[in-house]
Amino acid sequence: MKQQDYPPAAQELIARLKRMPGVGRRGAERLALWFLQQGRTEAQALSAALAEAAQQVSLCPECGFFAEQGQLCIACSDPERESDLLCVVEQPTDVLPIERSGVFRGLYHCLGGKISPLQGVMPEDLDLPRLFDRIRRRPGCEVILAVGSDVDGEATALYLADQLSRLDCKVTRLAQGMPAGSGLEHADAVTLMYALQGRRSL
Repeated sequence: MKQQDYPPAAQELIARLKRMPGVGRRGAERLALWFLQQGRTEAQALSAALAEAAQQVSLCPECGFFAEQGQLCIACSDPERESDLLCVVEQPTDVLPIERSGVFRGLYHCLGGKISPLQGVMPEDLDLPRLFDRIRRRPGCEVILAVGSDVDGEATALYLADQLSRLDCKVTRLAQGMPAGSGLEHADAVTLMYALQGRRSL
């Protein structure tokens, strides 16, 4: 006797959804069943949106953030941005948390990763030539390193600081320390160290 299971097309849909980051077998199954139970309208709308995004969205040729195909992103095309401020992040997805804070009015540069020898990512794998070129076009600019504070992020920051010391720019790093609304008892030693090093006058 054959065991009951989803039709092959549904199994393929589940398998495709499961390949998405953060989606496990159960989550993929729930998503697939939701689409199947909604009828063709939702599935066709999703399919059209995916196809359009894949065709029309690419990376900004200047900074590496998401943009319309062949165009600059919103920040790079904005003449009111402070062009002498360049915030360097690891991935395009790191731009929006900074942007949504509403306090940064400069430009961005997405490295496309961070130095991680164990993962096989070396400096030549990052978008560094374009970064150095952008800095040379802005003598005296400030480069803010907004990379992670993990081991690979620290290695990336140290490497960049060394390389950028040879260019005409000021290099700073995002202050790291105590999150708002928490007490000292919840902070680890590394967080406290950064908080003490980044202290400022009142």
